Amino acid sequence: MNKENQMAIANPSPLGLLGFGLTTVLLNLHNADIIPLSVVIVAMGFALGGAAQIIAGIMEFLKNNTFGATAFTAYGFFWWSLIFIWINPFEGIKAADEKSMGFYLLLWGIFTAFMFIGTLKHNRATQIVFLSLAILFLMLSIGDFTGIHSIKIAAGWVGIFCGSSAIYTSLAQVVNNEFKKQIMPL
Repeated sequence: MNKENQMAIANPSPLGLLGFGLTTVLLNLHNADIIPLSVVIVAMGFALGGAAQIIAGIMEFLKNNTFGATAFTAYGFFWWSLIFIWINPFEGIKAADEKSMGFYLLLWGIFTAFMFIGTLKHNRATQIVFLSLAILFLMLSIGDFTGIHSIKIAAGWVGIFCGSSAIYTSLAQVVNNEFKKQIMPL
């Protein structure tokens, strides 16, 4: 793809951040014991958490943005894998237990910690999203490994903050782009 075609593609980051943010807030309302796990969270995870982020990731590949492509595509598939874990459509395969979920979340936390390092070349808002996400995964992992419910509840509040910061970052990019100047700081 030549440089002219790359410029014709809109910035996919607001879509990916919005999909991530809305889904993260919704799931962490559950983790904080505010709402139950329901089809509302599963549907949001499939549509915005999964599909919207995967689309944004593919668009980032087209824009030659390795960071954005990796982040959005990976986290989009995270949501789809989490849905598969919840519904376990595989007959004869044992459902996830807390130990396996602890390792699952730990691996995502390690990945996110390295992605956070990549954000040190980005704006402060993106750094906040990734740092709080790394902390969220670590806390959820510890909560599953230890079985201490209060850690999961605290993680839920971190997740609400993380998702809200992603929503803000998404909307700031949209508003700033529309006005062609910084209205909302990043």
